[in-house]
Amino acid sequence: MTEKPSFEREYINVVFEGKKYQFPRNHELHEFLDMHGGPDQSRYLAAVVNNRVYGRSYPLRTDAHVEPVTRSDRLGWDVYRRSACLMLYEAARRVAPNLRLVLSQTLGDGYYFYDRSEQSIGAETIDALNRQIHQIVNEDLPFRVRSLSVIEARKLFSASGYDGKVHLLTNHWEPKLRVVWCGEFFDLFHTPVAYSTGVITTFRIEPYSQGLVLRFARRGESDVVGRLKPQPKLFATYQESRQWNQILGISNIGELNDCNLNGNIDNLILAADGFHEKKIVSIADEICSRKHDIRLVLIAGPSSSGKTTFSKRLGVQLRVNGVRPVALSTDDFFVERNRTPKDKDGNYDFESIDAIDLDLLQQVLVDLMTGKQVLSPTFDFHAGRPKPKDQWRPMRLEPDQVLVIEGIHGLNEKLTKGIPSPAKFKIYISALTQMCIDDHNRIFTSDTRLLRRIVRDRRYRGYSAAETIHRWPSVRRGENQNIFPYQEQADVMFNSALVYEHAVLKPYAQRYLLEVSQDDPAFVEAYRLLRFLRLIVPVFRDSVPSNSILREFVGESIFRY
Repeated sequence: MTEKPSFEREYINVVFEGKKYQFPRNHELHEFLDMHGGPDQSRYLAAVVNNRVYGRSYPLRTDAHVEPVTRSDRLGWDVYRRSACLMLYEAARRVAPNLRLVLSQTLGDGYYFYDRSEQSIGAETIDALNRQIHQIVNEDLPFRVRSLSVIEARKLFSASGYDGKVHLLTNHWEPKLRVVWCGEFFDLFHTPVAYSTGVITTFRIEPYSQGLVLRFARRGESDVVGRLKPQPKLFATYQESRQWNQILGISNIGELNDCNLNGNIDNLILAADGFHEKKIVSIADEICSRKHDIRLVLIAGPSSSGKTTFSKRLGVQLRVNGVRPVALSTDDFFVERNRTPKDKDGNYDFESIDAIDLDLLQQVLVDLMTGKQVLSPTFDFHAGRPKPKDQWRPMRLEPDQVLVIEGIHGLNEKLTKGIPSPAKFKIYISALTQMCIDDHNRIFTSDTRLLRRIVRDRRYRGYSAAETIHRWPSVRRGENQNIFPYQEQADVMFNSALVYEHAVLKPYAQRYLLEVSQDDPAFVEAYRLLRFLRLIVPVFRDSVPSNSILREFVGESIFRY
């Protein structure tokens, strides 16, 4: 006899840890975990249900495959941090009603917040916030999620002065949406939250600049340790980019959508790329002002930060100043395949600095810096070894030339230890997104780069969105090991993010993400990104300048790659 569809049955089938259970339909996920999650079920912050992440209050309505997530998982860690932010906003509402916290960006192991009034947040206020947020933990408040009509939600947020959320809802075409409460503070429900405040226990609030940082323990660890390490160059770059956005009049997605639909997007695009050009010109001018000392320019940054286009645009400005750039690729200095280190999974780790023949690179660089002619190797990627020496490239650095190396290890001193510091100029580039969804919800910089990479990989490198998503954790591990620890050693930082780029990426990224099978584990991430993209009004690429960094990902760039 054929089993009835799940919506006609009193009980549904739930697969959990390899076993199948009968569970009452429309009962909440936390009830299932209480029954079958074992003695440690309280550590489950949320769960992946049919390849989508849901909080514990989610009602199970159909047959499901359930995988719990904890604070040790990346998905669970996102739930943890989002829940802690809501608790901070409720603490601020209680102790300082006039304090309007704005979530700005990641800083070290935490999030940086500032007061919308731009007033400094004092030590007494921070102490009071610390006490109150721990009181909220002790109260073990439930995170309440309710479905409201868009009209109701607009009135609710408008009455509280949350203009960014009202802007966002102006173009929200669905009739209903969800709102989440922590105590009396309420916010749009963008991502899952914990079941109650009692399980969010590990954090610390510390002063930083004029604001504060909500710090978290490293994923899987039990406590916040040590002092927050200052990152003055990175922080200054964030502040500079936020000032650019203020000049443009775009600080959140709602304002971007308004600009787009009002017909002003072309001017915004030109101005945003104009800020990039102005910054690149200033970097070129600084290098050229020291051209008698600087012979080596190093450009480093994480995946999909736009390093290639940046280096080409910088090269144009260097030539304008009478300095000729000469490119050298560290990829040509790879060691033979059998000498390449492996990662913890046993795969070749091409992002390790030990995958490069450092001794050979040092010799080539020193000889070039001293005016000698050298033979620069070329690597045969099919054979997994350098080509024979008779196929190496002869090079000599002329007095009006500067050597440019673009790669992930450019800021690591081991790469160029034989070159005196005055002869080197180090540039760090990344897409440090400063536009927010609204005051209380940010766009992660890594998400911007992931969307860029999904589009580029699918259009030009033959990789599906699912393949790119599967590779992304390994890419991120490499960045954490080889790039981010050295970013403060840069002479200058360049933020390649563009305030309008998510609107241009959307038509491509959305199309490619929809290709991901809902049965593929990559759909967990694809679903999250699709939910984010639905907030944005799309823009066609026609108005994007042909030399824009964004062209590296969406195509039709003036540069050859």
